[in-house]
Amino acid sequence: MKAITHQVLYKLLSLALALALLFGISGKSIKLSGEDWKTNYAYVFVHGLSGWGSYDTVYKLMPYWGMLGGDLMEYLNQKGFHTYAASVAPTDSAWDRACELYAQLTGTRVDYGKAHSERCGHERYGTDFTGRALIPAFSSKNKINLLGHSFGGATVRMFASMMANGSAEEKKATPKKELSPYFAGGKADWIYSVTTLAAPHNGTTAYVHEGDPKEEQSLLQKMMDKFQKEPDRPENDTADYDMTIDHALALNKTLPISNSTYYFSFACSSTKKQADGTYAAINSKTEPMFRSSANRLGKLKGVTEGGFVFDESWRENDGLVNTISAKAPIGQPQQAFDENKITRGVWNIMPVYEGDHMSLEGGFVVNINDIKPLYVDHLSMINSL
Repeated sequence: MKAITHQVLYKLLSLALALALLFGISGKSIKLSGEDWKTNYAYVFVHGLSGWGSYDTVYKLMPYWGMLGGDLMEYLNQKGFHTYAASVAPTDSAWDRACELYAQLTGTRVDYGKAHSERCGHERYGTDFTGRALIPAFSSKNKINLLGHSFGGATVRMFASMMANGSAEEKKATPKKELSPYFAGGKADWIYSVTTLAAPHNGTTAYVHEGDPKEEQSLLQKMMDKFQKEPDRPENDTADYDMTIDHALALNKTLPISNSTYYFSFACSSTKKQADGTYAAINSKTEPMFRSSANRLGKLKGVTEGGFVFDESWRENDGLVNTISAKAPIGQPQQAFDENKITRGVWNIMPVYEGDHMSLEGGFVVNINDIKPLYVDHLSMINSL
């Protein structure tokens, strides 16, 4: 696993930090008593594509969670929550990132699995987090809540599913004494809730090409090229691969939800429907870097190579992810969020959040967004279940 070190990112972050200092940007303070809480399990936040967490040095320059509005983790901890920002590989697959998350949580060495590593042609073991566990007492009594932004959504879903069901392939290929407890399963009750934030559950049309793919490169792929890629990962073991529609739909079939866990999803939209049925970016809600992509996604419809039809309902988007895709995995139980009917084993879909893909992180450079009240409300709601 490598920290993000690309010069372009540092320049952007340095500029953003300077603007924050110049204009004195800060989040609003709100009161919270916690009197109605029934639980207070730890919250583990997992970043998205090309993101970073507390193990990465860049986090000190700019916290992924909170951005220019200040460190969200620090703020939430001051309000009585127990929050942690995990660091997983910026561009690797959901499988590899989930393996890294387990090692960080438990303070063990990353084990990507004997069968998986042999099939994908990379080293089986990774970073050793011994003595650096995020949740030393992680167990069925000391549960955790998972929150994943963007591709972090697939990461936390993979993690929760593996904790519950394990991997039949790894069990078969690995001597019992070598098998990681992570691949053994049987730990569904260690996960209290899963929340996804602008996550492409069913893939994103940001990877769809119009015309000659050699002449056009998707925004996500351009972003990928700006950052360091793990050199030993084949194409089918990357985030890039997992976020195409066909492959995301295939991944969904391997990630059933658990009846013992609460599931919540936030989808974002920073586009508006036009008279001709297309969607266009709302500039006041969309960072400049996302506007062209928002307009492009707002025009697309078609059929994937695997035969999936993405119609006009896929046009509304947040600049990188289609709003409809971020609501819930196709085919899994789901319902609109109702505070009086919150159910385990069902995706409780929160109202669509008005903002672009980075709005739930606090905005990036231009559209600074105070998301602290949203997270205090959401975490308090989970604690009150």
